[in-house]
Amino acid sequence: MSFDELENSPIEQVRLTVPATDDPTLPVLTFRTWTLGLFSCALLAFLNQFFGYRQNQLSVSSISAQIIALPLGKLMAATLPAKVVRIPGTKWEFSLNPGPFNIKEHVLITIFANSGSNSVYAVNIITIVKAFYHRQLHPMAAFLLSQTTQMMGYGWAGLFRKYLVDSPYMWWPSNLVQVSLFRALHEKEVRRKRGTSRLQFFLMVFVASYCYYIVPNYLFPSITALSFMCWIWKDSVTAQQIGSGLSGIGLGSIGLDWSTVAGFLGSPLATPGFAVLNVMAGFFLVVYVMLPITYWTNSYNAKRFPIFSSHVFDQWGKPYNISRILNQKTFEFDPVGYNGYSQIHLSIFFAFAYGISFATLAATISHVALFHGKSIYRQTKQAFSDHVGDVHTRLMKKNYVAVPEWWFSIILICVVGLAFLACLGFGGQLQLPWWGILLACAIAFFFTLPIGIIQATTNQQPGLNVVTELIIGYLYPGRPLANVAFKTYGYISMSQALMFLSDFKLGHYMKIPPRSMFVVQLVGTLVSSSVYFGTAWWLLSTVPNICNTALLDPSSPWTCPGDDVFYNASIIWGVVGPLRMFGRLGVYAGQNWWFLVGLLAPVPVWVCSRLFPKAKWISLINMPILIGATGMMPPARAVNYLAWGAVGIAFNFVVYRKYKQWWARHNYVLSAGLDAGVAFSAVLTYFALQYRSIFGIQWWGTELDDHCALARCPTEPGIVTKGCPVL
Repeated sequence: MSFDELENSPIEQVRLTVPATDDPTLPVLTFRTWTLGLFSCALLAFLNQFFGYRQNQLSVSSISAQIIALPLGKLMAATLPAKVVRIPGTKWEFSLNPGPFNIKEHVLITIFANSGSNSVYAVNIITIVKAFYHRQLHPMAAFLLSQTTQMMGYGWAGLFRKYLVDSPYMWWPSNLVQVSLFRALHEKEVRRKRGTSRLQFFLMVFVASYCYYIVPNYLFPSITALSFMCWIWKDSVTAQQIGSGLSGIGLGSIGLDWSTVAGFLGSPLATPGFAVLNVMAGFFLVVYVMLPITYWTNSYNAKRFPIFSSHVFDQWGKPYNISRILNQKTFEFDPVGYNGYSQIHLSIFFAFAYGISFATLAATISHVALFHGKSIYRQTKQAFSDHVGDVHTRLMKKNYVAVPEWWFSIILICVVGLAFLACLGFGGQLQLPWWGILLACAIAFFFTLPIGIIQATTNQQPGLNVVTELIIGYLYPGRPLANVAFKTYGYISMSQALMFLSDFKLGHYMKIPPRSMFVVQLVGTLVSSSVYFGTAWWLLSTVPNICNTALLDPSSPWTCPGDDVFYNASIIWGVVGPLRMFGRLGVYAGQNWWFLVGLLAPVPVWVCSRLFPKAKWISLINMPILIGATGMMPPARAVNYLAWGAVGIAFNFVVYRKYKQWWARHNYVLSAGLDAGVAFSAVLTYFALQYRSIFGIQWWGTELDDHCALARCPTEPGIVTKGCPVL
């Protein structure tokens, strides 16, 4: 190891990106930090939950707040007086203006915003109970569920700081992007003559995006998905299945709406080019090769059902009547009713979506073991034996006091106690027994370190959602809410612990005092969880027929596509259970072979990369990304992928190669401006017009649909479906 590696960092990317300096005199938890941080946290939480129920689930990332916070922070530094304010009854005091706005304040504001942009998974449970199962849920039980699932992982995150934060070998690649952006924003910017600064460019894009979104959001919603084949072949089921961007495979469909582009897959402008190609390759293989073959060869009686749907069906091709197999008094599975009715059937795409999710999990493990196994083993061994750390760890230990372990222990004890109250109290509405909570915690705790090592070194996080659904589905079948609550505690607790540690590593690189980081993460999570819960409860209580597509106005955007998938998953894994779906009693036992397919898929790529080391493009073939490309379908549709891929390829290849300087200066700012403009336009339009039931002129274009009604029809002779021809 060279002298530079010993003195700076053993990871080259860290040495090139992170400055090995610190100024411990900079103020951090200032009035500006609290004001801008809490505002951005609450605003992003509201916007993301607001969009979470809409047809296109736009996610407003913390990058928007990161960019906007800089001029606002500088404005506050230039205008506020340096007055010292004392808090009555305490010795605490603070200055309204402690000096110039600095990079450490900016980092903490972004951590606040991160909490707001990180969705609350438990809100899905609240939504399916109230909007799909149409049952009562005590608001305090729902509130505690939202808080405890987000906070549980923080309790044991502190135990892994030494290995996943302090160790220089756990370098968290995604954080280097943030470090680079912070440095770029705080370097002195010289505006070229007749050019624009980043802020000016952001404001221009924001205004343009804000104004344009009135068209797809209010005046002409149909342009979110334009499916031309349906207009040509108005009476052909097959043509509409091929051409529909919302209910079919979307050949030739386009969307002229930024929320269509970025709604489910995130901004393509912020996605690396090789990842865009992997995703689109996987999308084309699944949607344009596997799906047509399996549907038109009638695998699993595919023609009896729509080609693309997230709903569940009975053996006659009709929507499954869940009330016939669910005891309405106990809210548990009724085996007698099930045996006298029908097995659950899925559309061919939804069936294979689960198989592909099995393959993705296995492929992630196999890919990481083959391509990163040696480096992970070496870095893990060094992390456990390293007691000195790199220059960043030494600076942090020298300049700042660490967070004591008992802070984390207190959080864990309190949150586990509140989780018991949420699940066992209020009449046991959530159905999860005490041992289920402890088992979910044990699974999340067990996987936090190994998956944390994988994420900290490869930037990939294998999800536990399928594993947790399988475990509780076999151990405690027939109880839908127990299944989703267990999944949330088991999966999200680990995910939140790793998010906490990732943010801590960002603070480590940016030399933020650990106790300040801890306070900001804790308060940010409490605020964001409360806002997510409050927004969801408000919308569920005030929007008529929310999530009920059969009763909603055709122009209404409140279709809840993500929650619809979550609801049907609760039926599959919770009510009926994996034994009757993917086990020996189920229709789809063959989908388990996907575990083997995923495990073996990275092997040929790894072998080729070893045989042809000069062909660097081979190592860019990422089988977990390629196989899991359609992981967001449903709720995402074909038109979302086609629009996302077109924009991603255009900017990450064409613009990047021809106008690299422009791309480096404006690409991420463009993404943030488009997101922010759409978000604010949608909220203003809703409160100014739609909330007051002012929907404007009703015409063909105001329907939030691609006018491909026949694409949702079955093609097996004799199957009768409302609105469809009988073949």
